[in-house]
Amino acid sequence: MGKSIVPEATARQAVSFVLGAAAALTVVMLVQYRAPAAGLSRARTRGQFSGWRSSDEQEQYHRRNETVRTVHHQGPPVAGVAGDDRHHHIEPNATPKANSTSTQTAAVRSDHLPSIDRQEQGSEEFRGLAAAVARAATDDRTVIITCVNQAWAAPGSLLDLFLESFRIGDGTARLLPHVLVVSMDPAAHARCLAVHSHCYHYTMPGLHMNFTSAKFFGSREWLEMVWSKLKLQRRILQLGYGFLFTDVDVMWLRDPFKQVTAYADMTVSSDVYFGDPDNLGNFPNTGFFHVKPNARTIAMTKLWHESRDSYPGANEQPVFNMIKKRLVAELGLRLRYLDPAFMGGFCSYGKDLGKIVTMHANCCVGLKNKMKDLRSVLDDWKKYTRLPHWEKHRARWTVPGACIK
Repeated sequence: MGKSIVPEATARQAVSFVLGAAAALTVVMLVQYRAPAAGLSRARTRGQFSGWRSSDEQEQYHRRNETVRTVHHQGPPVAGVAGDDRHHHIEPNATPKANSTSTQTAAVRSDHLPSIDRQEQGSEEFRGLAAAVARAATDDRTVIITCVNQAWAAPGSLLDLFLESFRIGDGTARLLPHVLVVSMDPAAHARCLAVHSHCYHYTMPGLHMNFTSAKFFGSREWLEMVWSKLKLQRRILQLGYGFLFTDVDVMWLRDPFKQVTAYADMTVSSDVYFGDPDNLGNFPNTGFFHVKPNARTIAMTKLWHESRDSYPGANEQPVFNMIKKRLVAELGLRLRYLDPAFMGGFCSYGKDLGKIVTMHANCCVGLKNKMKDLRSVLDDWKKYTRLPHWEKHRARWTVPGACIK
C-alpha cells in the first residue's frame, strides 16, 4: 500500500506544475498583447465581404435611397417623379496615365463608366430621371423603357395593348413593374399615371413642338421625337443603369431577356437577318434593343447622336446602320443581333408561336393599321395559350392583315 501512495503523490505534483505554468504563460500573453494594426486583422469586417459597401459607399447609398423614398411618399406627383440627378451621377474616374495617342481608345474600351458632363449635370432636361429610373430598375440595375405621346397613350390605343401583352404573356407579368413609360407631352403623362406605376415626363426644354398627335413617319416632329429618345437613353447609361428599349408597338409574349447574351454591349432586333447574330451585315431595328452601361456604350450613343448631322432627314435607325461598323472598329462595341424567329416584326417574323418572344408592328404605317394587326396578334396569342399542348404546333398567325403578310 505504501508503494502505491508514492506514485499518486508524484502524479498530483506533475499536474499542479503543468496547470501553474499554463496560468503564468496566459498572464504574460495578456500583459504583452497589443491590438493589431488597422487592416491587418484576419477577421473580416462586414465591409470586407463581397457585396457590402464601404462606409463612404453606404453613406452615398442611403442618401440616394432617402431621395427616392422622399420622392415616393410626396403625395400625388405632378410630373410623375421629382428629385435631383446630382445624387445619382457617376463620380469621375481618376485620369489614367498614358504616354501614347491610344489613351482615348483605351478609355473607351474600359468597362468603367465616365462621369456625366458638367454641362449636363446642371441641365433641367433630365430633372427627376434618376429617381424615376431607380424606382423602376431591377436589382441588377436594368430598366425597360418605352416612349408615348398623347395619341399612343390614349384609351384603347397602343399603350393599352402594350401593357396588356405583359399581363397575358408567358412570364412577362413579373417584368411590368420594371417598365418606365416616358411620356412626351402632359396629356400622355396624365394617361400614363392613370394606368401604370412608373412614368416620367420628358420635357425637352427649348424644343417647342407639339408631340400630342400621331406623327407622320419622317415628319419634323417625328424625327425630333425619335432622336430625343437617344439623348435620354444615353443619360440612363451615364447614371449607371442598363436598359432594354422597346417601342410601344412591340407586344411582349415571352421574356426577351433570355435572348440577351452577357457578352454583348448592345443586342438589337433585326429587320433583315442572315442567320448569324454576329454578322454586321444584318439590318438593325432600333425599336427594340438592349444596352449595358459602360464606357463603350456611352461613347456609342454620343457618336450615334452626333452622326445625325451627317445624314439630314434620316431617323436614328438608318443612321445606326450606316455607322455600325465604325462603332465596332473604333469603340470596340460588342454588337449582336436577335433572330426574328424569336424577336419578330411585321417585316420578318417567325411562324412558330411556340418560339415567338416579341412581335413588333414595324413595316406598318398608320396608327389604325398598327392597332388592327396588333389586336389580332394578341387574339392569336390568347387562342394559342388556350390550346392543349398537343395542338399548339398547329397555331398560326391570322394573315394577311392591314400590314402583316
